[in-house]
Amino acid sequence: MTRNKKIVYYLTLIPLILIIILFSWLFTVIFEGEQPSVTVSPLPQYLSQKQVFQLDIEDTKRGIRALKVSYSQGSSEVILLEMRFPFEGLMNENGIRKFNKTFELDPVQLRLAQGRLDLTIQVWDYSRRNGGDGNMHLIKHSMIIDSIPPAVRALSRMHNVNIGGTGLVIYSTSSDTVESGLYVNNLFFKGFPAGAEAKDGTSLVYFALPFDTGTDPEIYLWAKDRAGNTARATFYYKILPKKFRNDKLNLSDSFFKRVLPYFDYFGLDPALSDKDKYLKINRELRVKDNNTIYEAVKNTSPVKLWDDVWLRMKNAGEMAKFADHRSYFYNGEKIDEQFHMGIDLASLANSPIEAANSGTVILAERNGIYGLTVILDHGQGIASLYGHLDSIDVKVGDTVKRGDVLGVSGQTGLAGGDHLHFSVLVHGIFVNPVEWWDPHWIKDNVTLKLDLIKEGQR
Repeated sequence: MTRNKKIVYYLTLIPLILIIILFSWLFTVIFEGEQPSVTVSPLPQYLSQKQVFQLDIEDTKRGIRALKVSYSQGSSEVILLEMRFPFEGLMNENGIRKFNKTFELDPVQLRLAQGRLDLTIQVWDYSRRNGGDGNMHLIKHSMIIDSIPPAVRALSRMHNVNIGGTGLVIYSTSSDTVESGLYVNNLFFKGFPAGAEAKDGTSLVYFALPFDTGTDPEIYLWAKDRAGNTARATFYYKILPKKFRNDKLNLSDSFFKRVLPYFDYFGLDPALSDKDKYLKINRELRVKDNNTIYEAVKNTSPVKLWDDVWLRMKNAGEMAKFADHRSYFYNGEKIDEQFHMGIDLASLANSPIEAANSGTVILAERNGIYGLTVILDHGQGIASLYGHLDSIDVKVGDTVKRGDVLGVSGQTGLAGGDHLHFSVLVHGIFVNPVEWWDPHWIKDNVTLKLDLIKEGQR
């Protein structure tokens, strides 16, 4: 082939190659095979009430062509949302690339049957693949329509509860229940299975009436099923009002000098007066210490660990009562007020401190105003606290029996002298310990109700 013929050949070939490249590019673009990106949330397992879904679509290549959202129960399909997006500009360069939309499913309004529902979401792009229909992204999600609330009802009958005291309710729930308990106003008390000897669905809940609860609280049983439906049930109860003491405490410089060094770890500003240091401890550290207590007791054992009447410190005089309203005076001036959330018991210095009942040690350490402190988990939301100890003889995780020695009494923390600060807590709420020392109260309010479970009575 002569040189001129070669030039003519290549000049003819180049446009052909360019045309092939152009058509290949057009084919690749027009017939691209990437599906649109589609996300939808949430995708619940159960649907009990109106649910709003968030739909996010993106197609950066050919753009979004169509959207269809439908649901079906059995063979019938119902379209919830159907949209087409315009083709705008050459190669759809002005078409929709991103689209966000919410839609809702309301099983009550739509009169959906209880049972399975299939949600289908389809999104197409402007690719010419699949016979011109484009790439399709398909999402199918199955849910269970369940808008029927669970059943809950009280089984125990007599519920006479003191303000500042503890109550116990035995109740039953339907088999679909996943969480249950009792509300006192806005306070929730978790229920627990009543045990192997009880019928299926039988539970119990200990609850507290805080000392500052009014005489007409709203109290009701509550249950939630796997679909999120909730139910409540009232029951008979009688609230017994109680009066709590006012107490006056006179603080002195010598008292400050004795107790403040214990709190050096708290990082008090040295420039503060002893009075102001004490106030920061009595206010700010008290809140921190009570939060520590609450965190320690919020996940108690689901089974009962205690038995029989609770022990009171031997040969001990009562120095302060539960829920005393304390007013603190310094040089004749009232400088603070707090509530005393336990009972102070004093005997001989360094007296042995026994476990009031069987349980597991869940805290054994210094805890601010309470000094060296031990907390026992007695199961099903019940805990006891032993404060101001001089030394601790147990550690976290130890199992102790009723009467086992936990340590010896002392005057650590904000103690005015050697004594035991004893508290009982129900789901983190301080209650009056006197009830738990009373065999008649234990029998009438706890034992007889638990016996109903064992006997299978209703």
